[in-house]
Amino acid sequence: GINAEYGSFSSNPPMFMDASVAAAVPAAGVGVGVGAGTGGGVAGDDQDLSEIYALVLDLTHPDNREAALLELSKKRETVPDLAPVLWHSVGTIAALLQEIVTLYPLLSPPKLKAHASNRVCNALALLQCVASHAETRTLFLNAHIPLFLYPFLNTVSKTRPFEYLRLTSLGVIGALVKMDDSDVINFLLSTEIIPLCLRIMETGSELSKTVATFCCAEDSARRSRFELHLCNL
Repeated sequence: GINAEYGSFSSNPPMFMDASVAAAVPAAGVGVGVGAGTGGGVAGDDQDLSEIYALVLDLTHPDNREAALLELSKKRETVPDLAPVLWHSVGTIAALLQEIVTLYPLLSPPKLKAHASNRVCNALALLQCVASHAETRTLFLNAHIPLFLYPFLNTVSKTRPFEYLRLTSLGVIGALVKMDDSDVINFLLSTEIIPLCLRIMETGSELSKTVATFCCAEDSARRSRFELHLCNL
């Protein structure tokens, strides 16, 4: 079954899913701890904030980046304002995008291995955090950052590293479509995300099909409400 095939996924449901979907699908995060809480202490403590700032700073230092990605991906659900810190700190988003584009040469022909997939999935988890936050979501869209994920969604290899990559990328899109935001609807209307999701629904694994279906269904429902609102103006 799904849980046997993707047993290394986190047991926590992705933050973008409704309960009905989450109940049927394990989290679309890799087994290195994406989405897991760290426990202990209060996120607002000065000591904890200092640790977060230090980890964010480490993202801009190549030698420290991998460890910082892992730790921040674990903390992203316990630090409410992590997204604004990531967005407004100098060089951080550029560092996350560098992690993404570094993988492009490994996509075709498919050469992606588990370690590289896990590392970039931690970067994608932080981008999902930015996409989910009310303060940074529009900035995220205006910078067209989701477009950097489309090459990952366009892959067809069925190996586990590629499947993790597609699922975590879908997590970022899912975080966007979950929000009832006209900016999101307009952005998705202007890009090829729906055709990419439809192809995953046809050719992907059972899990990726489920997540892609969720993204399409949410987008269609919100688009219909948006069009109805326009008609009533």
